[in-house]
Amino acid sequence: MSVQDNEKILLMGNPNVGKSVFFTELTGIHAVSSNYAGTTVNFMEGDFKVNKINEQGNQSEKKYSLIDVPGTYSLNPSSPAEAVAAEFVEKGARAVICVLDASNLERNLCLALEIQKHNIPTIYALNLADVASRRGITINIPLLEKELGAPVVSTIAVKKEGIDELRTRLEEVLIQEDPGKYVATALRGGCASCPANRQCKQGDGQGGNRNTWSSAKEIARRVIKTNESHLNPGFIDKLGESTMKPFPGIPIAIVVMAALIGVVVGGGEALRELLLLPLVNEVIVPFFHRLFSSWLSIPEGVFLNILVGDYGIFKISFEWIIALILPYVFLFYVAFSFLEDSGYLPRISVLFDNVMRKLGVQGGGLLYAIMGFGCAVPAIIGTRAATTRKERLVMTAAICFAVPCISQTAALISLTAVFSWWMMPALALLGIFLFILSALITGKLIMRNEKVEPLILEVPNLLLPEPKAYGKKLLVRMKHFMVEAEIPMMFAIVIAAVLKESGVLESVAKVAEPLVSSWLGMPKEAVIGLLLGVIRREMSVAPLLELGLEPLQAFIGGAVSLMYLPCLSVFGILVKEFKLKVAVIISVSTIFTALFVGGLINHAARIFI
Repeated sequence: MSVQDNEKILLMGNPNVGKSVFFTELTGIHAVSSNYAGTTVNFMEGDFKVNKINEQGNQSEKKYSLIDVPGTYSLNPSSPAEAVAAEFVEKGARAVICVLDASNLERNLCLALEIQKHNIPTIYALNLADVASRRGITINIPLLEKELGAPVVSTIAVKKEGIDELRTRLEEVLIQEDPGKYVATALRGGCASCPANRQCKQGDGQGGNRNTWSSAKEIARRVIKTNESHLNPGFIDKLGESTMKPFPGIPIAIVVMAALIGVVVGGGEALRELLLLPLVNEVIVPFFHRLFSSWLSIPEGVFLNILVGDYGIFKISFEWIIALILPYVFLFYVAFSFLEDSGYLPRISVLFDNVMRKLGVQGGGLLYAIMGFGCAVPAIIGTRAATTRKERLVMTAAICFAVPCISQTAALISLTAVFSWWMMPALALLGIFLFILSALITGKLIMRNEKVEPLILEVPNLLLPEPKAYGKKLLVRMKHFMVEAEIPMMFAIVIAAVLKESGVLESVAKVAEPLVSSWLGMPKEAVIGLLLGVIRREMSVAPLLELGLEPLQAFIGGAVSLMYLPCLSVFGILVKEFKLKVAVIISVSTIFTALFVGGLINHAARIFI
């Protein structure tokens, strides 16, 4: 084991066992999110500090790296995330914290037994003890410790119960020169209370998996006592069960989605109008105008206009990024992260499985579409979890054709809100129609005989998110947005300023006038949206705000943007995931569809107006 690996602590467990809460409590607020080398799988990493006392009685601080390993059910990987988890363990570590779900112990024990094969000092956190208690489940913790041959700490992470004891037990492992007594022994020496001293060590192939599963089942049988008379489901438990049934599950889902839209649209508009627009127009932009024109004495002309003109970098960058995009993005992540951490999103997949299967995909495909509203890139990467290549292509095409990212959605809201309340819902209905149509056409064109597998999806407990972990996730996502989205947007804004002030935009507009003005019915200057939309999707909308459009033109501009070419980052991930041919086909199809449908709307509307 290298020195670097000897300073790592792995936080492991099945998905949805509460690892992120432990990570937040053990590392504080300072953490970074990284992609694992050679993959798009990310993990969280933070510092865990231990005070050590040497032989002379002097105290020193030792810093370890705590890694929140991607959730996995097994170290025999069946997905990129599970492969990353397995590789972390293979490389070794100073210690492992293995989080177990007390309400689903048997399933979790399989991973625990597999980890033991690697002889790493391990501590088990038996989490969700309150959920288990409400279900009438009692676990004999001393016996479980004996079975696993390692410490087991009962925890309720969201209430911070057991966290201090877990921290203490972990520090005991780390300060030991020879932490061998913390190396779990059940696999190496046979399960402690097994009459046959059964060797459960995972072998190669299916037989080894059967041994591990049978061992997990036996241990669970011995340590778990279920008393149905002590069942005490609370309101959240009952609500969780209700959300899985068609009634009232579907009405609840509609209310939840309506609330999500209300928070993002209504709250974003309020932030924009009451706080951000006055801040930008009355404070920030005037400051930079005085800075360049008066204090730095830059003479009027092309250079000053590029800086603070109508399309000036230090004007539209603040108007578009801060006042136009940021409030909606922030509130979307606030609401989406809450639904994600509460365990509600998988329930939507179950509820709408029958509907999605008619489109040729499992209900879980709806999660990719919801992810696409955040950003299409992780949504397309997420389709790796689909059971067939057909499902991946169907969902990827639907996302590219009809699911705007949150930045683009924010721009569309700003574009349509000034005209009529019905315009944004009309665009949403158009998006739903295009989503269904693109999924059906893609499904018919490729692998027609490929059947949709039954939906197998773990539905986590419905819980209130832990505030600290929730806040950290929100902070990380906003940092990612600022880095990954704002920088390309600034690049697009610089291009817009240069094109406008150099006269190139006017020349391009004249060439594209038959398409932009005659066919789409837009001002010829709208061509800038088609140019910048290639860099970032929201940039196909933002320039339209400066053109004083009529209501029909605004709707056409929004419709074209909705279907328009995926941005460069999306094109790049399409090439990586499906090769160049598929990326080109999808991109050309979206461009043609956007311009064709936009023109149809224009000419059809003018017939009836």
